[in-house]
Amino acid sequence: MTLQKTGRIFTKIALTPLRTNLFHIVLSAIFLTIGIFGASAQEVPVKPATTTATEKPVDSLVINPVAFAEGDSVKKKKKGLDAIVKRTAKGYEKLDQKNKMLILHDEAELNYTDIQLKSGQIIMKYDKDEVFAGRLKDSLGNYTQYPYFKQGNNVVEADSIHFNTVSKKARVWNSRSDQGEFRVRGELTKKENDSVYFIKGARFTTAKDINNPEYYFYSPKIKFVPGKKVVVGPTNLVIADVPTPLMLPFAFFPMTTKAESGFIVPTFGDNNRQGYFLQNGGYYLALSEYYDLAILGDYYTNGSYGLRFQSSYAQRYKFNGNVNLRFENNLQSERGFPDYAKSKQYNIQWSHSQDGKANPNSRFSASVNLGSSQYYRQSLNLNNIGASLNNTMQSSVSYSKTFQTVPQVNFSLSATHNQNTNTKAINMTLPTLQASVDRIFPFAPGDAPKKGLIKNINLQYNLRGENRIATYDSLFFKPEMFRDAKSGLQHTIPLSTNFKIFKYFSVTASTNYQETWVMNTVKREFNADSAKALTRDIKGFDSFRTYNFSSSIGTTIYGTFPFGEKSKIQAIRHVMRPSVSYSYSPSFDQYYDYYQYDASGALKQYSRFDGGLFGAPGQRYASNVGIAVNNTFEAKVRNDDEKDNKGEPKKVMLLNNLNFTTSYDMAADSLAWQPLRVSAGTNLFKEKMNINFGTTLDPYAINNAGNRINTYNIDNGGSLFRMTSANVTLNYSITSEDGKSGDGEDEDSQTARNGGREDDLFGRATDLSDSRKSMFNEEDDTKEGKTEGGFFNAKLPWDLKFAYSLTYSNNARERKIIGNSIMLSGNLDITPRWKMGFSSGYDFVQKGVTYTQLRFERDLLSWRMDFNWIPIGQNTSWGFFIGIKSSVLSDIKWDKRQVPDRVIR
Repeated sequence: MTLQKTGRIFTKIALTPLRTNLFHIVLSAIFLTIGIFGASAQEVPVKPATTTATEKPVDSLVINPVAFAEGDSVKKKKKGLDAIVKRTAKGYEKLDQKNKMLILHDEAELNYTDIQLKSGQIIMKYDKDEVFAGRLKDSLGNYTQYPYFKQGNNVVEADSIHFNTVSKKARVWNSRSDQGEFRVRGELTKKENDSVYFIKGARFTTAKDINNPEYYFYSPKIKFVPGKKVVVGPTNLVIADVPTPLMLPFAFFPMTTKAESGFIVPTFGDNNRQGYFLQNGGYYLALSEYYDLAILGDYYTNGSYGLRFQSSYAQRYKFNGNVNLRFENNLQSERGFPDYAKSKQYNIQWSHSQDGKANPNSRFSASVNLGSSQYYRQSLNLNNIGASLNNTMQSSVSYSKTFQTVPQVNFSLSATHNQNTNTKAINMTLPTLQASVDRIFPFAPGDAPKKGLIKNINLQYNLRGENRIATYDSLFFKPEMFRDAKSGLQHTIPLSTNFKIFKYFSVTASTNYQETWVMNTVKREFNADSAKALTRDIKGFDSFRTYNFSSSIGTTIYGTFPFGEKSKIQAIRHVMRPSVSYSYSPSFDQYYDYYQYDASGALKQYSRFDGGLFGAPGQRYASNVGIAVNNTFEAKVRNDDEKDNKGEPKKVMLLNNLNFTTSYDMAADSLAWQPLRVSAGTNLFKEKMNINFGTTLDPYAINNAGNRINTYNIDNGGSLFRMTSANVTLNYSITSEDGKSGDGEDEDSQTARNGGREDDLFGRATDLSDSRKSMFNEEDDTKEGKTEGGFFNAKLPWDLKFAYSLTYSNNARERKIIGNSIMLSGNLDITPRWKMGFSSGYDFVQKGVTYTQLRFERDLLSWRMDFNWIPIGQNTSWGFFIGIKSSVLSDIKWDKRQVPDRVIR
């Protein structure tokens, strides 16, 4: 190929006498700037500074090496290159020693220090420390082989590049690069000096396709100071190549790789009872690289308000967690009106987990969810709607440590909390101490086999101490709460052994000694003045000791029923595990006294340990025989799958369990037999459907008052057993993808942290503090079966969760179904960019639709749009959101929501 002379192509770049080897550092800063601001969705040809009528524009890349060499009339002495230049070219390589020029043509590649440059053509003027790279035209006139520049992790693509390795000045035409979440294109980028860069015609976006973005921000000029700031002129939002009225006269962006503090834009809306509101606005504080804090608030025009403090923390390879403190002051109507009401509610959440490798011998964890019993039911925040259907809140904080001694010692401290939101009752342990010493085999040498009755004898020591508090929501953390606390310690020494008899029968025997120390007892006595029996709490140490004995014998029976190898079902295997157990517990009458309970002088028996932390010792002599039969059934099925070359039959589980349990009290004078409990469970449809069944069968009859009598039901004109209760549960979860069941929500989702279900059967929480959370997964864009046209080729992805529950009661011949409900939840891909989700159900007893939620979401590539609607019930609400997915521009959004109308009681 012959190069034609066309005159000067480039504007001269002045050289400085300073010669350094920091070329790669300079270019890194240049392209970092380009990557953050200035991307164009269309090509904008840039003409050279001076051209004539016969000259061609720079984009044609018809270059005269001689003219390029004549760019500087002042001759200067050169010291040569600072490093070895590695180069390749598919077309040709030309080294012009006279003009000190290296020309690489067609698939040219040049490697100099840590810089890699690929282009259609590269010209290196090594005596002037200048490098030029440009594209080529193919036979059809289309541009190919665009310049590709890489230094470290920075990659830049452009139409042409011209830089000086010494002065560190450079120009880049139509640059395209990625920096973080931004994809940028600039018409012309100029590096003026070490600290100032200018970009002309900058277009920046978070769209994946930089050449055809769905939207971009256009600014005619940008000034950039590396590592400090970016200052832009007038900036206009362009959507689908159509300029919008959204414009800023100027903007300032601080440059940092660390998290930055800033304001959080609130959501605007209204409801019927609180009026207009601004919800979830506030300030984010990037306190350090290990923890942060978000301060959020809500304000309603009727005076209601809410405050939330959210913090996340983490230290790699050690621990991570988050803390949420939430308070709401809700007003209904206006003061002076009959329906005026006021409610103050709070909620505390804390989740902490430790890396298992951080310390293998000790572990700390926390899962806290406590607060006002009515918080979730009266909260106006859509985060909490799913949790409003729960009746309990639970918390646990624990620390455990293992001492590697012989024998091993385990120690743990924990605090627990259980709160019933209906009764407002709270039960807490602050704290619970547990310690145990590992098993000791006194009659077996260290490593000798532990076989037989004697060598298998082992004992342990267990210690449990509690400080238990039972209170109510209204007394939480008030003096009355701690006044009624109960404390105590319990020491347990179990002694056990196991052995075989007649080769097939396994026998276990154990005895248990227990000593209980308590700090609270009671004394009951008759008060003559009030003519009533009074109970006084006695503070002080007291103790009692108990013991018991138990043993069991069991075996395993296998049975196979063959049907022939030619049958579809070749055989059925039945595994039966029968067992008989015996337990003995004496009567501890020494811990019981008598007291006068009325004016007639009648006496009753009581124990001073009644109502204590660990209860009172048993007064009733017990001698029980337990009977249990556990069964499993599986089939061997002929394998007709042609893909399976082995041809071996498949095992299919028919019944996971079929269990029968009952007991007989040999010390009872009447009603010695306990009801027979029957339970069964199985999995169907490749283990996607789980079915469980249970029933209780009572051998005794009942009288007209519904009380059990000491007469067998069969002798009272009935059947052998009287069914008193039954229940059936069915769970089904399936998805169209690879036949796998749906996974539901993440365990760390806001719904799960609030105490709700991890699946979507009770709906999905709307996290107003992070509108970027989506129903779409990151891998959705690459799923098989999708096309960019907006329709599916073949597959229609979906997932479905189904739950059914039926409960029957017949304790007093009522023959009544007390529970009968069905719940559904699912997600459906209507098109590759449209998703629909729903949660609903029906209660056949109450004859009403259960909690219902509809979810719609549109993936607009770099944008996201969703609509959530709860059409019925006390949580009726809706929300619409459209905004940019990227966290960098997450404040560019439109969020309109109608929160539920809460009735404060």
